[in-house]
Amino acid sequence: MNEIRHNLDVARALTDAEERYSRQHSLSLAYMERASRFMPGGNTRSVLFFKPFPFVVRTSSGCRVLDLDGNNYVDFLCEYSAGLFGHSEPTIKAAIQHAIETGWVHGGHIENEARLAAALCLRFPSVERIRFTNSGTEANLMALVTARAFTKRSRIMAFRGGYHGGVLHYKSGDADQNAPFPLVLCTYNDIAQTVAAINREARDLAAVIVEPLQGSAGCIPASREFLSAIRSVCERHGIILIFDEVMCSRLAPGGLQGALGITPDLTTLGKYLEGGASFGAFGGREDIMSLYDPNRPDALAHAGTFNNNALSMAAAVAAATVLSSDRLVQLNAMGDALRAKLNGIARARALPIQFIGSGSMMNIHFREGEIRTIADTQTEDPNVKPLFHLEMLERGQYLTRNGMLNLSLPMSACELEGVASAFEDFLELNGSLIVACCSPFT
Repeated sequence: MNEIRHNLDVARALTDAEERYSRQHSLSLAYMERASRFMPGGNTRSVLFFKPFPFVVRTSSGCRVLDLDGNNYVDFLCEYSAGLFGHSEPTIKAAIQHAIETGWVHGGHIENEARLAAALCLRFPSVERIRFTNSGTEANLMALVTARAFTKRSRIMAFRGGYHGGVLHYKSGDADQNAPFPLVLCTYNDIAQTVAAINREARDLAAVIVEPLQGSAGCIPASREFLSAIRSVCERHGIILIFDEVMCSRLAPGGLQGALGITPDLTTLGKYLEGGASFGAFGGREDIMSLYDPNRPDALAHAGTFNNNALSMAAAVAAATVLSSDRLVQLNAMGDALRAKLNGIARARALPIQFIGSGSMMNIHFREGEIRTIADTQTEDPNVKPLFHLEMLERGQYLTRNGMLNLSLPMSACELEGVASAFEDFLELNGSLIVACCSPFT
């Protein structure tokens, strides 16, 4: 890794990195070729694919994964924030094993449902009543249809860069495969535009759904003033405010809503809360959630064969006992310190690079200036993040293709020093290329 970099540009450096990667992952390539006979592109989860081809995991343990070719990585991808507990956390593993031993397809109520519901209602300020789903996507769909049923209105508002699941993503507007809700789309962190749009559409606007930190857009935090303005105008018009905290609830004991002191009407949850099993949840005000009380003659139906499946319920109850407030605060403090260190390394070289985010979630961006919306990230050279991704893999650091890093509880100072050292080495070799492609004056 200490050779002098002679590439003339980032595109050539990326081509070289892809060639090295391909030589180091021949067994993964053979697997992908076999898998492509039965799955389009050998893939059943789009976000995990990258060029030239993704590696295939053989085993995982603690905060590390091992691929088919024997390459070992520190796992900063962290299952796109869902892997908060790392791999095979002992308490969660024991709970899942116990659930298997006592039967796991019950077809009836189980005690862990109420245990989990109580834990989540006590943790999140907005959640007075809660229901479970199988994913964050389902949770967000259910929250939106609940808001429409409660308000008797049809339209929803979302934000560019928002990701609320496989059929609710708005990176480039309203995608063709999105659920066909009548949509009002606004700019994240733009108070004036958003308030004006809510006032204009209020008569038929059922819900505003927003992430307090846009994860897949690059870990862009919402300002407190932005969320507070939305809260105020929604309350004035009787519009349901939904905080999608599927990712960002890991950033504080009471989620970002607790840290910011802003209480939505509904909250959606998922990812890490189940300790590694399939899970989602939507909850909020009692008067809204009572629509699902089956004792009511006009109750809404909410079916789902696996909503209360024994494995997810057991894993989530165990995860709630593992994740104390103190441990979560400590993990996010470690993330803040790592982000500051990585930014310091970039500043010392006067490079147009920054890590943004909050606590244990962060994302690299190859540009200068404040980043408040996804549009602020779209001037970056399209080759530089893929280059960063592959070269960090070469150094044993597994992160997302888009440059997102997430921390997990098994990580220690050793892993954080390792990723900082790998980043420093990446800059040593590629700093001049980054200046050439990312400078606003080139």
